[in-house]
Amino acid sequence: MTFTRTLTALALGTALVTPALAADQIEIKYTTASVPTDLHTKAMQVFKDELEARVPGRFDVQLYDSGSLFAQGADLDALQRGNAEMTYLSYQLIADAIPAYGLLTAGYLFQSPEHYRAFLNSDIGAEFKQTVSDEMDVQLLDTCYLGTRQLNLRSARDVSTPDDLAGLKLRMPGSDAWLFLGSALGAAPTPLPFGEVYLGLQTGTIDAQDNPLPTVEAAKFYEVTEQIVLTSHLVDGINIAINNETWDQLSDEEKTAMTEAAVASCDWNNAERVANEERLVDFFKSEGLQVTEPDVEAFRSHVQEVYFSSDRSADWPEGWAEKINALAE
Repeated sequence: MTFTRTLTALALGTALVTPALAADQIEIKYTTASVPTDLHTKAMQVFKDELEARVPGRFDVQLYDSGSLFAQGADLDALQRGNAEMTYLSYQLIADAIPAYGLLTAGYLFQSPEHYRAFLNSDIGAEFKQTVSDEMDVQLLDTCYLGTRQLNLRSARDVSTPDDLAGLKLRMPGSDAWLFLGSALGAAPTPLPFGEVYLGLQTGTIDAQDNPLPTVEAAKFYEVTEQIVLTSHLVDGINIAINNETWDQLSDEEKTAMTEAAVASCDWNNAERVANEERLVDFFKSEGLQVTEPDVEAFRSHVQEVYFSSDRSADWPEGWAEKINALAE
């Protein structure tokens, strides 16, 4: 009789504990505008799996791609309002909110994925992350390599210097920092959401788009374009961000687990992107695209002159450009 009562008590106890554990689980809505085939979309699953392995059952990570939860540009607002917990946050959006960090969006500044991480792990990187946390209410966990951005043209043309892009309707994301980059390249920047780029190229609403080669493949832009121009104008990185409302709920151990999961997901993404970039030139040629190399030094000197002579450079932290350059050595 006592044994039976004990089993009953244990059963009742389990029934009471299970809902409590479920209630304690932290919901993480992780949103992106990128398509399912893109590598940093796939890296979100790596993050989810790595986090579960480190703290089993603690987080309910829900993944949303293709802007299905929030459109490109609206995901940061969603984090800040508490309608989502995580997203990828570009340096360009950070620069729009904190103009001093427009430096980090300058063409030809960062040189590799390792360079981004060296910056984030440096003293000025710590200052950068703290300011982003204080002013934007989000925590940056790591920077994933998006690839080196190249020009992708609807119709082939001779492109050697920025002068050859005059009048070219170059699709850029809608933020000021992105549009400035398009102008610095010599083109006519045209804001357009990522989800509309394929149709825009197909119909001629835009003449070109710029993205890393793996994104051109993932979004199938090669189906509606004729040329890749290897300007290599931006070694692009994007930050894994979580809002402070969620971050501040975590214990130190959980913060460590989440950061390690973010780093693991970027490790996976970075290795895959580097390997993909190495094969994609031949792939695009096999698809009938022309792949050409301009005078990269002419582009570099022009773009940097536009940035460093602009009014926006007056806001940049003194000495940071030199310090960032030194971190690549």
